[in-house]
Amino acid sequence: MIHLKQPGDFKRSTCPRDDRHRDSSIAQGKTARTAAIRSIRWLGSICFALALSIAPAAAQQAGGNTPVPSFQELETTGAVIGVIRIDNQDIFDLDDPRENNALFRLANTLHIRTRPGVVRRALLFKSGEPLSVRLIEESERILRSNHYLYDVRIRPVAYHDGIVDIEVTTRDTWTLDPGFSLSRQGGVNSSKLTLNEYNLLGTGISLGVKRSSDVDRTGKEFSISHNHAFGGWTTVEYQHGTFDDGTRDAFRLDRPFYALDSRWAAGVSASTNERIDSIYSGGSVLGQYRHKSDAGEAYGGLSRGLVDGWTQRYSLGVQYQKDAYLIDPGLPVPSQMPTDLTLVAPFIRYEVVEDDFRKVKNRDRIERAEYFALGFNSRLQLGRAMTGLGSTRDLWIYSAIASDGFAFAGDHNLLTSAYASGEYGSGGGEHQFAGIGAKYYHPQGRHRLFFASISADTVANGNAADQLLLGGDSGLRGYPLRYQTGTHRALLSLEQRAYSDWYPFRLFRVGGAVFFDYGRAWGGVNQNTANPGWLGDVGFGLRILNDRTATGRVIHIDLAFPLNAEPGIKSRQFLIKTRASF
Repeated sequence: MIHLKQPGDFKRSTCPRDDRHRDSSIAQGKTARTAAIRSIRWLGSICFALALSIAPAAAQQAGGNTPVPSFQELETTGAVIGVIRIDNQDIFDLDDPRENNALFRLANTLHIRTRPGVVRRALLFKSGEPLSVRLIEESERILRSNHYLYDVRIRPVAYHDGIVDIEVTTRDTWTLDPGFSLSRQGGVNSSKLTLNEYNLLGTGISLGVKRSSDVDRTGKEFSISHNHAFGGWTTVEYQHGTFDDGTRDAFRLDRPFYALDSRWAAGVSASTNERIDSIYSGGSVLGQYRHKSDAGEAYGGLSRGLVDGWTQRYSLGVQYQKDAYLIDPGLPVPSQMPTDLTLVAPFIRYEVVEDDFRKVKNRDRIERAEYFALGFNSRLQLGRAMTGLGSTRDLWIYSAIASDGFAFAGDHNLLTSAYASGEYGSGGGEHQFAGIGAKYYHPQGRHRLFFASISADTVANGNAADQLLLGGDSGLRGYPLRYQTGTHRALLSLEQRAYSDWYPFRLFRVGGAVFFDYGRAWGGVNQNTANPGWLGDVGFGLRILNDRTATGRVIHIDLAFPLNAEPGIKSRQFLIKTRASF
């Protein structure tokens, strides 16, 4: 048992010490204690003041009682961007029990994440600049356009003294794509063996080899591209292919108008291609010829950037095109051969883009963010080919494309487009192409949507190479491949789509569709004489989105039934193919 003495229990020391010395020691002890107490209080005051200054930001970051304002509210108050934090996450979220398994942990271990600098280079906003909601939204659109990113979220995480800190969170896809695919459309099988890396060592560089076989040719290709070469927005791309009917090479060095407010662009490109082209009728080959083509372009462009919601761009350049057509021994000779042509043409190009984009979900993808361009967008180009520059003939060369989108009745969307191109010489218009199209999306709740598309194309004063095709591989799913050909084409497609919440293995998104196609291709010397009228089909199929890979392709598995079958056409067509959309 410990006995604690009371103050009166202490006795005076027996050591020789006078009272004056004792009183001095006591006074010094009191002074030391007083100084210590003051020091502690001073230090505590400083800590308390620091805590008060840090607490608001910490509470905002931790989701405290004072929430961070939205980007719209921050822009209204004139907030300035402070710290931009890049949170580049792996493929699978191991904090989610549904994704924390041995296979996904292994995938994360083997995968090299996108480097923070790659994400940061794609942002259109920087620290120290006034916050702009438009630039944040456009940055998200640009980031989502990269195959190697699965998801993108940009949010404010702290706000203090007029400065907002921003966090950019990205989640990667599995970018190494060793694959083998089989597809069947129009009664013809195709195969593909690929090995692609879409984000080499997390740098955004795409590298791939492919061996493919389809109705036209069999061969292998090598490709490499980088969209942010030299630390900026320059694209460098090279492709080389060797096939059983020829070769293909292409190179491009381009600094494009990468954003709505981009002020300049410049680029060069060149390609050479040799292949066998075919003339079709009724799904059968009527003739074949060897086609050699060389092409190139160099241009430079300027823009004032985004002004009052519109961007206008002006470019000058020169284009080169040389096409030669040869009869190949051993191949069926077509009744009409295309004419050789060489064009060297300086050109002027004008573009206009309206800043109007809508973020949607469950349209052409399943449970993935999509962006519809609802603003007006057009591109006009006019060039002059001259014999003095090496052209075969003096020709005006023109091309035009325009699109516009509309939103009405809540979340209904209508996307329209039109194009025209051709040449004009002393004899009038030559090789004239024109077409229009429209797509209509009518959501019926979260899981269903009615989709309709219509398109029409025409060719005037064309040659044998200018065929419009329609069949199992080009929109008329119940009929053989390239069944109808002509100089005019029209197609209507109706689909009732369904998007499920089923997410097998956290890898695939599943949907389905019931469809009806109705169309026709007609006109010209090689049109289908056996069944030249309007053709229709009905069918149904599965849609499987490969959700966690860089390709993000949608597998279509369809069973289609022709409504205007002739002898020799199967009563049903089984199709397997991959597409970029639903």
